[in-house]
Amino acid sequence: MTELLDARQLKERASLVELLANLGYKPVRKSGKEQMYSSMLRDDDSNPSFAVDDAIGGWYDHGTGKGGNIIDFGLKYWPLLTFKEVVIKINEVLNGNIASAAEPRTKRSRIRRKVPHFLVAEIKRLGSHPAVTNYLKSRGVFEAGFGHLHEVYYYADGIQPRKIYFAAGWQNETGSWEVRNRYFKGCVGLKAISFIARDPKKLAVFEGCMDYLTWKVDNPTAEHSILILNSLSLLAAGIAKAKQFSSIDLYFDRDIRGHKATLEFIAALPYARDRSIVYEGFNDYNAMLVAFIRQTPVPALPEADTADAIANPKHTFLRK
Repeated sequence: MTELLDARQLKERASLVELLANLGYKPVRKSGKEQMYSSMLRDDDSNPSFAVDDAIGGWYDHGTGKGGNIIDFGLKYWPLLTFKEVVIKINEVLNGNIASAAEPRTKRSRIRRKVPHFLVAEIKRLGSHPAVTNYLKSRGVFEAGFGHLHEVYYYADGIQPRKIYFAAGWQNETGSWEVRNRYFKGCVGLKAISFIARDPKKLAVFEGCMDYLTWKVDNPTAEHSILILNSLSLLAAGIAKAKQFSSIDLYFDRDIRGHKATLEFIAALPYARDRSIVYEGFNDYNAMLVAFIRQTPVPALPEADTADAIANPKHTFLRK
């Protein structure tokens, strides 16, 4: 039986590239000493921004400005596991394929990478920039975004010449901006949940704003209060906020991490209900709307059921 390595030994000897390969992720390209991946910690990373340097045992996600060692990655990738459980999980995934105890990773000073600190340059009304408008239209939420989204123009502090970036953004509880465009998903400022106070009893909970806006398209008359986690790492904060409500609907992604988050939420608040069945066959609520916009067939339904769904649509946007 392979002896489990502790956290220190994993950081010194384990290969993050090997771990990612065993999890099913392959680098898209190489940039200098770094292997570049489409981020597995974020959605919609169409421009590979997750860098791994196995020589120093580190990673860096350009989309969030976060990085660390193999243990830090495990804590981000499996947010519902404890530190000890993450160490065990990494050992299991690597399945003993780790440098021997006699051959630890060569000690070397790690390169200190400056984490980009983004600052807001300007906030504009939605519809000012065609690229932002087209992006939101491609997600089917442009009209629903009015009153919730703005155009956020921002830059990386201390980097010259200054380059202004732009994206659709919504504010979280700290007043910082969660931003999205076709190529970037991140936060300008401090990461936090977003909350919209409406009905004092009924709450709808989403992982991200795009799913909330899709729900709004699908349920235009609903008056639920809204909680957007903005990251599953903020699940505990979301649960604490949700305790004041007597009716809670959950609309998390239909993947492993979303399912685990749903179970954890319901374990804390047993009366919460998983409503993700409404977009069964898709990873998330917005993915279903995007598929409808592109007029792609529903992948999870047989032909007879598809015909019935078209004849008797349960979603507002299918009836338009």
